[in-house]
Amino acid sequence: MTEKIYYSSPYTAEWKTTIVEAFEKDGKFFVVLEGTSFYPTGGGQPNDTGTINGINVLDVFIENDEVIHQLERLPGTSSVNCELDWDRRFDHMQHHTGQHLLSAVCYSLYDARTISFHLGTDYATIDIEMDTLNQNQRDRIEQAVNDQIYKNRMVHTYFVTQEELQQLSLLKLPKVTENIRIVEIDGIEYNACGGTHVASTAEIGIIKLLKAEKQKGAVRLYFKCGQRALLDYNESLKILGNISAKFNTSRIEVLNRLERWEADQIEMEAEMKRLKDENNSYLAKELVTHAKNNNLTYVFEGKSFEDTKELAIKMANENDLLLLFAAIPENRIILMHNGTKEISCGTFFKENLKTFNGKGGGSDKSAQAGFSTTEDMKRFMEFTRANLY
Repeated sequence: MTEKIYYSSPYTAEWKTTIVEAFEKDGKFFVVLEGTSFYPTGGGQPNDTGTINGINVLDVFIENDEVIHQLERLPGTSSVNCELDWDRRFDHMQHHTGQHLLSAVCYSLYDARTISFHLGTDYATIDIEMDTLNQNQRDRIEQAVNDQIYKNRMVHTYFVTQEELQQLSLLKLPKVTENIRIVEIDGIEYNACGGTHVASTAEIGIIKLLKAEKQKGAVRLYFKCGQRALLDYNESLKILGNISAKFNTSRIEVLNRLERWEADQIEMEAEMKRLKDENNSYLAKELVTHAKNNNLTYVFEGKSFEDTKELAIKMANENDLLLLFAAIPENRIILMHNGTKEISCGTFFKENLKTFNGKGGGSDKSAQAGFSTTEDMKRFMEFTRANLY
């Protein structure tokens, strides 16, 4: 069986070893090594990546208790040089130890046990047994967990027997009965875990809680550790700096400026709606004079379809007309009446649109359609006028 260097020496990033088995399956290439520091996916932690003789490692997983490495191709020799993507590995170590510490703090403060852990490419999450978690509680957890980081508590990993396990105060017993691996944070907790970890809490750097979401009977905490947290802070600071510059104000005052801007926007939108309603009233009166036999067709060159539809609804409510309006910018039309006509707009569209490369539908009183070209739309409008007017 492969020697699991990731257990005995998790900081090993380069090593030499021998391929004990190489095979191809379903067009993919795999090797088993005599010794490996490539961590296989498991326990909420993703697999390591890197190279074997310069060939990219695509995946690492456990199959029949053996560590399998998927490569882009098979190496030409049995003796190989291996190299981890150390940034990825250390990021995983920071977040896995960070998760243990965060889970321990959640339990110590609120008796909230951790149900699950997920380490993604952008952020990490834990689900904890709480109905809700307010901002004050989040702030308390964040401060407490970072206080433990600053204390530089040592992190130990070792294997125990079933008898030795009984002497440890674990919140959750492991599923395995052999090769039980314990991760211990001095003065904090014991936890059965098969992941890779940093040597002390100081190496986590920082834990930043991002948000909390309610789940079924639990709360999901999103967080970042170490380098990820620093990069996230830098990116957030850059965005805040750009917003401050656009509003020509300090970062401290930017929220007040945004609130004033939002109030101005609401006021401006209300004024625009008032003017639009007023304009529609004048336009509706003008258009009604062009109706013939209670039928009205009009093509709007610069009006959006939403505005065109809004005008059609207004006119249909106020007049006994069959309206056929088109919006040129989007090649869309609407056919509408107030229910007094014996015409089913939706049925008419369903029966005839396809001939004119149109798509749409609707009800008896109203139907909408879109066309790939203005020419198709205008041909359909002429067809509609010829058959309904």
